[in-house]
Amino acid sequence: MPKPGPRLRLVDVAERAGVSLATASRALAGRDGVSEEVADRVRQVSRELGYVANPFARTLAGGASTTVGLVVHQVDDPYFSEIAGGVIQLADQQNLLVQICHSGRDPDHELRQIRHLIAQRVGIIIIAGSGYSDPRLEAEAKAELGAYQQAGGRVAVIGRHSLGADAVLPDNEAGGLALGSHLLQLGHTRIAVVAGTEALTTVADRLAGVAAALHGHGLSLAGLPVVHTDFIREGGREAAERILRDHPDTTAIIALNDAMAMGVLSVLRERRIPVPGRMSVVGFDDVSVAADLAPALTTVRLPMTDMGRMALELALKPRAARSRRRSTGHRLIVRDSTAAPGHLPPYSPHS
Repeated sequence: MPKPGPRLRLVDVAERAGVSLATASRALAGRDGVSEEVADRVRQVSRELGYVANPFARTLAGGASTTVGLVVHQVDDPYFSEIAGGVIQLADQQNLLVQICHSGRDPDHELRQIRHLIAQRVGIIIIAGSGYSDPRLEAEAKAELGAYQQAGGRVAVIGRHSLGADAVLPDNEAGGLALGSHLLQLGHTRIAVVAGTEALTTVADRLAGVAAALHGHGLSLAGLPVVHTDFIREGGREAAERILRDHPDTTAIIALNDAMAMGVLSVLRERRIPVPGRMSVVGFDDVSVAADLAPALTTVRLPMTDMGRMALELALKPRAARSRRRSTGHRLIVRDSTAAPGHLPPYSPHS
């Protein structure tokens, strides 16, 4: 068996994987022209043998790379643009360039973006956005990032549970508790929840907080309508339509991010349903436009710009023996979209 380490050659990897030298090179660089099955085999052999391409290792070990790779779920979501702003602010102060990639909340696409950034020899990778409830969906990404860090690269994540890296963790469960408690204290009990897909850990954590608030008032999340749709504005619209159709006596809607809350508000406005006179609405994140909506949105504030800075600060530190964790805190921001339940009749699609 070839000896692992700097003396190991790419040709050794190619021979062990049973492919040509050119195919091995394309597979490890993440370039087109190689099937996913062959590329996975080459990468697996590379990890087993301990092969690291010398130029990549020199770039990382010497700190020569001035590029930070930032992977976000959705580039046009204000939540991620504000996080990106924090990363870019600190990167500029450190004379670093930020390359932003979009994963679309697709673990396979996210993995391809990670491999692309590694092939581009960036010195730091930051991944922002919810993890996945099934750890198998992140297993390959975790392995790639682990090998990347072993080679000298640095990784930090925002809102991820299981990627084996330094992490900034939004206060999701406590924020969900704050939202649920706010509505219950106003007197709402006929509450519906507009949630993202069940596969996302952020959704599970925020729902857990809402469930804890309900439990404290002798209620159960199982007794409320919880509508799972895409974690975006259009998902909020779809969920609001379903709630109005199937649960017309609802008096308050919890949207688990502000983008979905905007979708909810747009449907209520189209149906001429008064907010908060007939329906109270809350969001989560406090993106920059939340205060400018009509009515201004009650929501939980996360320090999104600071979260981006915190992640890059962690990545700029030497790797620790154990992954570091940084909690963000949260703040309930009460605005015009919530009030005590009104005395208007339930919504009727024929009214």
